[in-house]
Amino acid sequence: MINNDAQLLADEARYCSFGDTVHYVDPPKIFARGDGSYLYDSDNTPFLDLQMWYSAVNFGYCNERLNQVMKRQLDVLPQVASQYLHPTKIELAKAIAVDAEKKFGHAGRVHFNVGGSQSIEDSLKLVRNASQGKSLMFAFEGGYHGRTLGASSITSSYRYRRRYGHFGERAQFLPFPYPFRRPKGMTVEEYGEHCVQEFARLFETEYNGVWDPKAGQAEYAAFYVEPIQGTGGYVIPPRNFFSGLKKVLDQYGILLVVDEIQMGFYRTGKLWSIEHFDVQPDILVFGKALTNGLNPLAGLWAREELINPTLFPPGSTHSTFASNPLGTAVGLEVMRMTAEQDYESMIMAKGEHFLEGLRDLQKRHPEIGDVDGLGLALRAEICQEDGFTPNRELLDRMVHIGLAGELDWKGQKMGLVLDVGGYYKNVITLAPSLHISREEIDQALVLLDQLLTRAKAV
Repeated sequence: MINNDAQLLADEARYCSFGDTVHYVDPPKIFARGDGSYLYDSDNTPFLDLQMWYSAVNFGYCNERLNQVMKRQLDVLPQVASQYLHPTKIELAKAIAVDAEKKFGHAGRVHFNVGGSQSIEDSLKLVRNASQGKSLMFAFEGGYHGRTLGASSITSSYRYRRRYGHFGERAQFLPFPYPFRRPKGMTVEEYGEHCVQEFARLFETEYNGVWDPKAGQAEYAAFYVEPIQGTGGYVIPPRNFFSGLKKVLDQYGILLVVDEIQMGFYRTGKLWSIEHFDVQPDILVFGKALTNGLNPLAGLWAREELINPTLFPPGSTHSTFASNPLGTAVGLEVMRMTAEQDYESMIMAKGEHFLEGLRDLQKRHPEIGDVDGLGLALRAEICQEDGFTPNRELLDRMVHIGLAGELDWKGQKMGLVLDVGGYYKNVITLAPSLHISREEIDQALVLLDQLLTRAKAV
């Protein structure tokens, strides 16, 4: 580490809030630049990034096409008061809404905000409005929807809420279908059906606590779901689960709110990950990769019946920087870029190649208990030698070694950037650039093999 890095770390320790800080290693890593699938430190050591800012940089660091749009917008209309309109806001909203109507069969509208958590807050307003003020929601164990007050209330980790008391919204957290840890003797499909039946059981009688059969009303307004859990460990549910769940929700008048903040914009090979499950959401929340991480812009799409101007009039919610021109210009270019080529086929092929490599690693390392993936959202669950008992300590060592930048690639020093997820913090959640090459995937597999071998030897 050069002296400048040491001074920066000293200043960070003295002047920066630690409220939004996660230091995976000590000393914390500082990166100086990025390019494509790689980050570089101050010594110009390359680090192959397999998490891409929690899937916000889906299209690679310094993506020339998207960067140029941002630069052009700076010279044309970089900012404008939100009571006025600008072209790319309207064009981006139309692109998302027209696509949603085609896929989901419902007319709808798009509402923008500055981040995923804020758009979750906006969705809670829509839900409360539609349900005459109900503040109880269903959500999943392992689910993550953000850390604003409302979003924290429907995020299952109590440590995000403990110091701040209870908020307006409350959630009942239900088990998410977790195929690797399903009951013995069940096929994955049987397990999916079982999970739906367990949810439906809550409505059997009034004494199950969520349904009044005489009034025909549920106490809960909506079910917030990530189709594939992000922070929860990139858990991919049985393909029949969400269609069964939606039937129950429709039967009892409960809205389905789909959080695509981490899995949207082709992470799984489709624009929205919910498309893999043949389900039509009532509200869909998006963010992160909408601007490839260049601008804090997020939003939601909702059915017309939930968001039309009569029900959601001007002033219902507001942010000064929502739908800012820099963000909407880049977001519109993302929509255009992904429409110009077959991203689905490209990403599914790359994902299968990566998954095959992970399965090969699994054969050589019994500590890899499970590998799975959908598109380029992939997981490798690190366990004890029994291949099942979680092994957080081993994964922690892997993260440290990867960020040390001392791996060997054909005689060159390299590093590897990993993200940690899962209920037991033992899952490598892999979210490489969607533009990653097959050669870079092969490089990643070699480095992962080397990393795991070194970590086990410590």
